[in-house]
Amino acid sequence: LREFAAREHVEIVASFEEAKTAKSPGRTEFARMLEIIEKGEADGILSWHPDRLARNAIDGGKIIHLLDSGKLKHLFFPTMTFDNTPQGKFMLMIAFGQSKLYIDNLSENVKRGIRQKLKRGEWSWFAPTGYLNDPKSRNIVPDPEKAPLIRKAFELYGTGDYTLDAIKNLLQTKGLRSSYGKVMGKAAVQKMLRNPLFCGLMRVNGELHEGSFKPLIPKELFDECQRVMHNRGKPHRRRKHEFPFSGWLKCDECSCAITAQKQKGHHYYHCTKKRGPCPRKHYVREETILEEARKIVEQLVLPDEWAEKMLQKIDREESKLSSDHRTTVQYLEEEKQNIEKQLETLLDLRLEGDLTSEEYLAKKNKLISCKVEIDQKITRAEQNHDEWLELSRELILASREAKSLLTTEDYSEIPTFLKTAGLNFLLKGSAVQWQAKTGWRQIAASPKCRNWWARVELNRRPPAYKTGALTAELLARKNHPIDI
Repeated sequence: LREFAAREHVEIVASFEEAKTAKSPGRTEFARMLEIIEKGEADGILSWHPDRLARNAIDGGKIIHLLDSGKLKHLFFPTMTFDNTPQGKFMLMIAFGQSKLYIDNLSENVKRGIRQKLKRGEWSWFAPTGYLNDPKSRNIVPDPEKAPLIRKAFELYGTGDYTLDAIKNLLQTKGLRSSYGKVMGKAAVQKMLRNPLFCGLMRVNGELHEGSFKPLIPKELFDECQRVMHNRGKPHRRRKHEFPFSGWLKCDECSCAITAQKQKGHHYYHCTKKRGPCPRKHYVREETILEEARKIVEQLVLPDEWAEKMLQKIDREESKLSSDHRTTVQYLEEEKQNIEKQLETLLDLRLEGDLTSEEYLAKKNKLISCKVEIDQKITRAEQNHDEWLELSRELILASREAKSLLTTEDYSEIPTFLKTAGLNFLLKGSAVQWQAKTGWRQIAASPKCRNWWARVELNRRPPAYKTGALTAELLARKNHPIDI
């Protein structure tokens, strides 16, 4: 443009660079340029093309009005010629109209493309934290680094023991950053926990669509988090102090909950006595309960060498197992087909005008949510043959990672882990009594029995002998059943 101005002997008074689109009125730099012209400080505009000036009727009308009033005398375009005559202004209006037609068609094409992608279950926008945009599939894929942290945040919040501030602090401690590299605040964490995208549902303009990408969490966990958030939205009495072990233990005398209070800089735990007088009289300091809790954690921690061998054993067993669950899958697929028929009927009612837009969206969102939940159940049913192996793998990994709780400074993580591994935690005197859950019992007993993994084998077979090698031992046991 400057080369063109020098060649045409045009003096440039001011230069403007507009970042906003010309599709809609309200551009700041464009308004400043028109203000200079109206003040008489300039009488011409140099631009690359008329569509750089206006792609809407309002801005185009302002340019034409300035030409009619004489405040704007010249328009220079390197790509076309303009004469300030009735014929020239008519051609300029046609150019503005063509620019508006182009941008309108482009908008419709983009919207149509987005609708098609939504029907295919593809996410068309910037991937949220926990996902990455995949240029090959034109969809989103789980982020291998951030996805486990997002999944952990949903799991912890779903327990009801963690607040939004606690989740925010935990994610900040783990080093999670948003897609823009910023630390996630409380509002961002709440928005994340409310986003159905993580369970495979895309919410666009209030309407739910089924996603074809891999969900980070199951639909049941997302619904549980919404229930917890809804209950937390009700008014609660604000606690003056936070006690990490409050609500975890019960009194062995009256089965009431153990609460705490702060005295002289220390936390003391005692019975709430909600059911009347309790024989327990003395208080227990938090340091004592912390020591008891860490003793329990020590019983549930597997050495890294053991955990590695167990995981290798599970991998070998998983490669051998195969099973058919077509009965369950067929039932779920029939339910899915029924929902798809309901969606078609619902669409017909909307097209016939029997339903309003609000009624249609409400019913459709409910059916789409049920359909996604059934799809996830079908996936789990098809993998049901190795579900116990996956549960065993998760238990072993959790046990191996629990050693970090022995040195953590966030004491609230300890009772959260212990609730998943045990039950019936009672405070008897200054000691904590408990019972391990199924699966954790063998780990808790491992210090006493070092070959507990061998005892898990339920399909032992007699040793294989070579053909023709009938030994004296077999002859001696010929008339006796083999001990298995």
